[in-house]
Amino acid sequence: MSEAMLDYDDVIAKYEPTLGLEVHVELNTNSKMFCGCATVFGAEPNTQVCPVCLGMPGSLPFVNERAIESTILIGLALNCDIATWCRFARKNYFYPDMPKNFQISQYDEPICFNGYLDVEVETDDGMRTFRVEIERVHMEEDTGKSLHMGGATGRIHGADYSLLDYNRAGIPLVEIVTKMVPGTEKYAPLVAKAYVAELRDILRSLGVSDVKMEQGSLRCDANVSLSPRGSGILGTRSETKNVNSLRSVERAIRSEMQRHAARLDDGLKVVQETRHFHEDSGITTSGRSKETAEDYRYFPEPDLVPIAPDPAWVEELRATLPERPSVIRARLQKEWNIADKEMASMVNAGVLAVVMETVALGADSTKARSWWVGEIARQANERGVEVIDVGITPADVARIVALVAMGELTDKLARQVVDGVIAGEGRPDDVVATRGLKVVSDDGALLLAIATAIASDAAAAEKVRGGNLNAAGALIGLVMKATQGQADAAKVRELLLKELGQ
Repeated sequence: MSEAMLDYDDVIAKYEPTLGLEVHVELNTNSKMFCGCATVFGAEPNTQVCPVCLGMPGSLPFVNERAIESTILIGLALNCDIATWCRFARKNYFYPDMPKNFQISQYDEPICFNGYLDVEVETDDGMRTFRVEIERVHMEEDTGKSLHMGGATGRIHGADYSLLDYNRAGIPLVEIVTKMVPGTEKYAPLVAKAYVAELRDILRSLGVSDVKMEQGSLRCDANVSLSPRGSGILGTRSETKNVNSLRSVERAIRSEMQRHAARLDDGLKVVQETRHFHEDSGITTSGRSKETAEDYRYFPEPDLVPIAPDPAWVEELRATLPERPSVIRARLQKEWNIADKEMASMVNAGVLAVVMETVALGADSTKARSWWVGEIARQANERGVEVIDVGITPADVARIVALVAMGELTDKLARQVVDGVIAGEGRPDDVVATRGLKVVSDDGALLLAIATAIASDAAAAEKVRGGNLNAAGALIGLVMKATQGQADAAKVRELLLKELGQ
């Protein structure tokens, strides 16, 4: 049963939000964190396992050096200090997808700490930078995956039975934990979304993860609490687990703020618990009471030696860091000669990377931006998916832009091609061939259609002959209808006016 929700404007008028974000990143190493098993996504269940990742008695873990390197790169990119000595710990809890009944993680001695990430959000007063401070970046192993069968939602409630796939158990996982983020006010949901988006771009640029949220290789646990305005008292937080899209991060934070405020207004307490976000309804439901660190009974992992990264090695890694996404944006904004607002629109829509790819494939930057921010983003919103998951690629858009530039398609026909590609009808040229979408450019065919239009609407033709050029619109419409929208309207107008002596 869904809980009461307060109007968002009323939430902001009465309460101050505080954010906390925990992002889990699966690294793209070839083998798992503490064994040599493969990490290929989508393999047959329980085919990428061994005694170590299944927690068999007597098996001993060993550390994946590439995972350590990737974690240090992440820490450096997030302006963190890198520990000169750290170690792993056992995080003890029972859950069916934890084969060992404990998780090898890091607790009080993480490998990276005290960092920050600046993100930009469009506010009522223009672009504003929010600093999100990073508490820690630490290494651990991922859990297995529970598949709840027979229910309507895929969750354990209502399922007939559950299956366990341990292929994911032991995959290198990095957890990036922020400090509390106050002062975001009504922009809290946007700041959370912008932070995860910027983090995703940084991780992609580092090449340490494929950051595919829909596949679970990047997951966000979104914490939020509310304080009565001016009270100075930190409210009780809730944690929405495993949010797997940028759009959902924003919606989950907003929904929780509205739910918290309604409870507080009714004199009820906010329970410290985990929550599940539902894409279809846009609300969260209760998961379980939230454990504290003491509940996990952390202690140093006895089977692994401490890690002491050589400072010289760390500096070598620092020298390999790629250009920061924020610097790339500033350069592109200058190259493309666009305003802050247009760049913010691309960032908010999550399309900057695909626009860059489209331009790199030869498309005009203005046309590329127009397609991704406009028609394609609209269709993604209608389907409730990220733009990059809607079913069309930068190569497709670049080809469509080229076909329009060559005169093979009009903008109207190009929209049909976009529809066809997204619908799964093939690549752009396949859609053009299958649907018979080609500009009618033959003057003879166009003049024949124009003559038919003039005969059909003699009154409009006389007005054009008399100098009323606005009347040409009706005749052009008839020609476009006759050619099923496949004529170039500008060329039709030119030929029509010439035919009528104008």
